[in-house]
Amino acid sequence: MLSRRVSRLKPSATLTITAKAKELRRRGEDVVSFGAGEPDFDTPEFVKEACFRALREGKTKYAPSAGIPELREAIAEKLLRENGVAYDPSEIVVSAGAKMVLFLIFMALLDEGDEVILLSPYWVTYPEQIRLLGGVPVVVPLSEEEGFVPSAERIAERFSERTKAVILNSPNNPTGALYPKKVLAEIAQLCLERGVFLISDECYEAFVYDGEEFVSVASLSEDVRRITFTVNAFSKTFAMTGWRVGYVACPPEFARVIADLNSQTVSNVTTFAQFGALEALRNPESARYVEAMREEFRRRRDRACELIEEIPGVSVHRPKGAFYLFPNFSTYASKIGGDVRLAQELLEKGKVACVPGSPFGAEGYLRISYALDRESLEKGIERIRSTLEKLD
Repeated sequence: MLSRRVSRLKPSATLTITAKAKELRRRGEDVVSFGAGEPDFDTPEFVKEACFRALREGKTKYAPSAGIPELREAIAEKLLRENGVAYDPSEIVVSAGAKMVLFLIFMALLDEGDEVILLSPYWVTYPEQIRLLGGVPVVVPLSEEEGFVPSAERIAERFSERTKAVILNSPNNPTGALYPKKVLAEIAQLCLERGVFLISDECYEAFVYDGEEFVSVASLSEDVRRITFTVNAFSKTFAMTGWRVGYVACPPEFARVIADLNSQTVSNVTTFAQFGALEALRNPESARYVEAMREEFRRRRDRACELIEEIPGVSVHRPKGAFYLFPNFSTYASKIGGDVRLAQELLEKGKVACVPGSPFGAEGYLRISYALDRESLEKGIERIRSTLEKLD
């Protein structure tokens, strides 16, 4: 018999819808998939070459459980240079993607019944991992009218004696919302006053548009840095989703524990993949690569918003970051029995894959990734429009 803990676990909605779309394609169906949360760009050639070089040089053995020293040093340099946060390499742990990093953080922090504040819409993995490790997700709903930006006052209302941490995800998956510095400062001050940790998921930091400023919450002050777990990965910024290299920067006493947990679970991130990640941080061509990807995503965002706004009864907040739209399809979802059913109809009848909003904590919405070529983007949104017309 399965454990009670595992029996409550739900599969990832984003990976499930992506797998269904791939299966239909395998059968010869022409499916446009808005499901995957990964760039359609290829990993830079210089990153691949660094990995090949590491393989040829025999860098295929066990590595330190916290990550190879060169990579941790490069991450510390990156955090100081780009984020304005000073970390010692001993405060950085590399693990198998941001998802594994988050799992290890929750494992290190949570006892049975401890509460973690989630801002809804939230990434589908957060509540599942929290519950899996005995914690309790406490949801603070955000509104489309306010741009899906939180407030310290609303977060404070959900605090209790069991509150252990608040998760921030800016730019946000699924909404693309970017949290202003003032808002982050107010939330950080609240956490300092209450003795609550901040877990800052910054995986989409490279994709910020319209001259807006990305702020790493740990950069606000040394006091804030000491309560913050800064989480990032190479998956989005360098189109390295399959490489599974992520990291956390945090106070040294927690970094040691997370490294120990790493050693007893994954042992270490694939050694030669770490040398590819090192090249991503050190190669002078990286900035040009990332800027080209960001500019292309901005153009796609603008076009996708334009097309979505033409669909009657659908509203969409123009995101300032990431590579997702999160339009409100409540008018149609309510007619057909919910957003999950609507996503099924779009896939089965329209041959277009979207992720329903309810697994993100937002019934009636659909997440649409614009990390695909513009021809497919336009074709997919046209299929959504025509399928919705037939529903009417």
